[in-house]
Parts: sequence; C-alpha cells; structure tokens
Amino acid sequence: MFRATLVALLTAVYPLLVYFGLGTFEPRWLALLLAGVALLRAIGSPDRFWWWAAGAALGLAGLTVLANDALPLKLYPVLVNSVLLIVFGASLVHPPSAIERLARLREPDLDLRGVAYTRGVTQLWCAFFVVNGGIALATSLWASDAVWALYNGLIA
Repeated sequence: MFRATLVALLTAVYPLLVYFGLGTFEPRWLALLLAGVALLRAIGSPDRFWWWAAGAALGLAGLTVLANDALPLKLYPVLVNSVLLIVFGASLVHPPSAIERLARLREPDLDLRGVAYTRGVTQLWCAFFVVNGGIALATSLWASDAVWALYNGLIA
C-alpha cells in the first residue's frame, strides 16, 4: 500500500519536479527520477503489464541519458495516459469494466443498470485519457517547459 501511494504521489508531482529540476540539473540526472518511479511501479507487481509499462518508462529514461535532452522526460505523462487508456480500454473488451470493479468494492451485488452505467463511465474515462494524453503530447512537443509543467503538473 505504501509503495502504491508513493508511486501515485511521485507520478502526480513528477512534472513539477522535472520543471524545477531542469533549472538545476542536466536532463540525464533527472532520468534517475523517472527510472526510480518506473522501478517502484513494477517491483512487487505480479502483473506483467506493469513490467511492460515500467520498461517503457525506463526506455524514456534511457533516451534522456543518451541524448541529455528533456523531451523524453516530458513524455512520461503521455505514457501514463496511454497506460491508463490501455487498462480501462482492455476492461471494456474483457469485462468487468474498470469502474465496475471499483463499484463492486462498495456494492458487490451491482444490478444490470449499474453495470451499464459503470461501463459508460469507463468509456468516458477512456475518452478523457485520449484527450489528456493528446494535450500532454502537444505540451511536450510544442509548449514551453513552464506551460508543460503547468498543464501536466497542476491542471491535468
């Protein structure tokens, strides 16, 4: 539980750490932060999916080290949105949906209407991850570091 909370917290503040870190450190040193978050996410997880996601984040960290460029660091929020889109989208193909699973923690005997509703909410979340990931990508490629950090660290 502590590890999951730490990963969620680091993921949430990651853009701000990168933004402030870029003023002090070369991007290759900030790649250690990304690698650490990736490894924390995967270690102890029995699900191979999270190892694949961690591998993608480690790939971004590796590109950062090799190029000493901030762009791969800035693509991490895009990766997070992509991973969440895959998780939520896969749950629509292989029910129960992600939101239904959460709802059943509170209401184990969810009726058909509740199942349909939670499926619709899961679809809405998928749309959110597409839009949010698209904006994260656009800010990574075309916006200043300040705009990138503002959107990905505070707004999103």
